[in-house]
Amino acid sequence: MSEKNSKELECSLLKNALTGNYIVDVNAIFKEAWQKTLQSRMSINIGLCFILLLGTLVSLTASNLMGGIEAVLKDQNAMSILNIVVTIVIWPFLAGVEMMGVLHARGQETRAIMVFSFLQRGSWVALCALLTSILVGLGFQLYMVPGIILAVLLSLTIPLVVDKKLSPLAAIKVSVLSLRFKFFQIFRLYLFLFIALLVLAMPVALLADSAIGPVAIMLFLFGMTFLAPLYYNVKGILYREIFAVKTKDREDNVNSRELNSSTPESTKASDSDDSNGSNGTFSA
Repeated sequence: MSEKNSKELECSLLKNALTGNYIVDVNAIFKEAWQKTLQSRMSINIGLCFILLLGTLVSLTASNLMGGIEAVLKDQNAMSILNIVVTIVIWPFLAGVEMMGVLHARGQETRAIMVFSFLQRGSWVALCALLTSILVGLGFQLYMVPGIILAVLLSLTIPLVVDKKLSPLAAIKVSVLSLRFKFFQIFRLYLFLFIALLVLAMPVALLADSAIGPVAIMLFLFGMTFLAPLYYNVKGILYREIFAVKTKDREDNVNSRELNSSTPESTKASDSDDSNGSNGTFSA
């Protein structure tokens, strides 16, 4: 496809999302996401481990500079500053994990090193993450329901910033205007994932102080090696379904149709004549 046609297609697909012209099949998304999780969860898990270590290191370093972790926990302003610092540092890398889910949805393979692949958009990603966390936080402070609604509607802002190269404000606007059409289906996706997290965490909460507490923690960590990649694969497939990200097979089909449509009529006529001539020779 030419660059002009590609841009026109992207605009058309974005327009479809903004008008609600898409389908969210909860069961189909979960089934596909689970299959992709079984096939390629290692890259996401390794990437998340790196980000967890990075976030821990940044938190300890920043808290020590502010008087220690205990002082930070007692000071609400210091806690807010720490959250901002951690968000700015880890989200440019976490965007790579988000894009792994999108790439899986496209049928592409990923590697853990891809957490470094989208750092060129890091400043926009960090700003977008800060804005969305502030909006969601305000929603939860006002009432629980507005926070949940905003968390769902803003859940695809980071892929829009990275993949579509939108600004943070544009990504927030596009995400809200697009996801509002299928809010309840999308909410069901995240609700099922949240329930799965609660089920995994329940043994830890109940058995943490018992003799088998370490076993419960190990089971929780093992379950998270499936649930965390499942979450990002669900988001990637959801992003694909809403914003119609082209998969390799779909792009090959489009190129094939364009090639067939551009076949000269003279070639078709020549083929027809050759066919008639060969038939006549056979008859003779």
